[in-house]
Amino acid sequence: IGVKGTKERDHFEDDYDSFKLGVLIQQARKQKGLTQQQLAELAGTNKSYISKVERNLKDIRFSTLQRIINEGLGGHLSISIKLD
Repeated sequence: IGVKGTKERDHFEDDYDSFKLGVLIQQARKQKGLTQQQLAELAGTNKSYISKVERNLKDIRFSTLQRIINEGLGGHLSISIKLD
């Protein structure tokens, strides 16, 4: 949406990255056979928070993301930086 380098395009790409993170968490949770409640308990948060993250309604702190991935899902968080 929009031409690369425009504010409209940058905003779209930022929103897409956030949305993608929520979808990835949701897919991993389902793959592990966990409910939102179970994931929340394992990660030390609440079901409402997990639901909002999965639907991109809540910004997530890096430390909370690590807990969700490491403690909740039993996974390992890997981050990369891509420069154009």
